[in-house]
Amino acid sequence: MADTADRPQVRYETPAPKVARIVLDRADKRNAQGTVMTYQLDAAMRRACQDDSVSVIIIAAEGDHFSAGHDLSMSEPPAAPEAERVTLWGQYQGPGWEGLYAREREVYLEITERWRNAPKPVIAAVQGSVISGGLMLMWMADIIVAADDARFRDNTGSDMGVPGVEFFNHPFELGVRRAKQFLFTGGWLSAHVAAAAGMVNEVVPRAELQDRALALAEEIARTDRFALKLIKDSINTAQDAMGRGAAMKAAFANHQIGHLQNMLLHGFPIDVTKLPETVRRHLQAALAATKTEG
Repeated sequence: MADTADRPQVRYETPAPKVARIVLDRADKRNAQGTVMTYQLDAAMRRACQDDSVSVIIIAAEGDHFSAGHDLSMSEPPAAPEAERVTLWGQYQGPGWEGLYAREREVYLEITERWRNAPKPVIAAVQGSVISGGLMLMWMADIIVAADDARFRDNTGSDMGVPGVEFFNHPFELGVRRAKQFLFTGGWLSAHVAAAAGMVNEVVPRAELQDRALALAEEIARTDRFALKLIKDSINTAQDAMGRGAAMKAAFANHQIGHLQNMLLHGFPIDVTKLPETVRRHLQAALAATKTEG
């Protein structure tokens, strides 16, 4: 979607032999994930996976925060051009809920699952706030290294009337009871609490984050590339055998029910009444403009 972006929102780097680093480069928006970033990230992941010289991938982010979640500005096209789509669902412009369902299924569920199943090991290096949809960008990784200032939150249920993000990995990341508290309250988890729960592998000082992620990537890259692929596939398959895939589909269906409930109550896919005043006014203005154009 190069024609829709003022500048690239993702950088691709090769900081060491056998290592690719993909950097979310939208610091002015706290690396909020819109349509443009999604497909640029997918292209970068595909590039790294198909590069014979790359054994390990790092996902990092520019600026103070890893990701503030989904971009709610409505400033980008809601869908990628047909030629750039990566799943077969289609009908982004379908009537009723069909179009919105199709978009969310590709852009947030299936494309994140695609990254989670990338054959090469992925390390996420995260700092600052990781909110709601930002968790999905982190959870698709195999290993998470967090700065000591990192903090995590999914407030989609507590503030937006939607039961968790589309890639619903919460119980597999945190365990059942902690996942319930996390979602029921919409509260923050610190890096150290997340590490104790098993969601984060390591916590390091902020100044050491990128160096530690790169050192770990180089250590992993010493293992045979094909062996790494087979190890990852075996572990992912074991997790899927525990019911992760079926749970993800059920949670995505509940997510869509939440959107429909909000459409009936508020005329918008999320409950805007609990959002910050500036965000609420912007969304309402954007919605009014869309109706006028229609």
